[in-house]
Amino acid sequence: MTLIDFITAQSARLKEAGVSFGHGTTNAFDEAAWLVTWALGMPLDALETQAQRNITPEEFTKADDIIARRIDSRLPAAYMTKQAWLQNVPFYVDQRTIIPRSFIAELLADGEGDGTLDAWLSDKTHAVLDLCTGNGSLAVIAAMAYPEITVDATDISDEALAVARINVDQHKLGKRITLFKGDLFEKVRGPYDLIVCNPPYVNADSMAHLPDEYRKEPALALAGGDDGMDLVRRILKDAPAYMTRDAVLVLEIGNEREHFEAAFPRLEVAWLEASAGADQVLLVTRESLLRAARK
Repeated sequence: MTLIDFITAQSARLKEAGVSFGHGTTNAFDEAAWLVTWALGMPLDALETQAQRNITPEEFTKADDIIARRIDSRLPAAYMTKQAWLQNVPFYVDQRTIIPRSFIAELLADGEGDGTLDAWLSDKTHAVLDLCTGNGSLAVIAAMAYPEITVDATDISDEALAVARINVDQHKLGKRITLFKGDLFEKVRGPYDLIVCNPPYVNADSMAHLPDEYRKEPALALAGGDDGMDLVRRILKDAPAYMTRDAVLVLEIGNEREHFEAAFPRLEVAWLEASAGADQVLLVTRESLLRAARK
């Protein structure tokens, strides 16, 4: 059997088993290709040059077993391979932290075009905070995108910060990224010119109906209370004290725009265009936060 035929068959197997995607891939074929090439010690782009190569019986068994484990355990492929990519940047990941998939990464990495952050930043943007950093991916991508900045990254989880340390060191950014343990702004220094945050925001009803794959991630990194806004309320209340005069806060709220607007009806924000649309990530200025607090 050729490599492409084997991956196609395993893709059908994943689809029939009803596994869920969203942790690095969005469909059964890409998931099968990832797991099969990883199991066989091949690069991710192996299909481009080796699609018609016949696989050996030993390779068949090895890769077949990996797909069986994916189906039986419902463990996301990223946790199985200890690999994740965000904007083509590689990251180490394991079950101590959420698998990186923030749309904020697109806005940080894309320096041109509509919907990016450049229009809101200036040559005075030097100090950046990655709040709820998880595995450190946004801090790393921010530091890569803007070589002149320094980044503080904070999380309440010791385990997540241990993974973040691996990624900061892997990308040799230890001199520009400082990790802090704390509850939101508890231990950070400030003030910051830019704050980015992908907090836990999944509402209680959605948490109760998450696919098994998402339940393998730390609930601490997902659950946002009844309406998903528990931490967001705290973040928006406290953020101005840690922002410079012209600073902006970029916040991801996923599919919770309705709950966000119900919780903050007087807050003026700008919704930023990402690959998932213009209702997943918002930007708010320090002045808007202060103005809303006075109303």
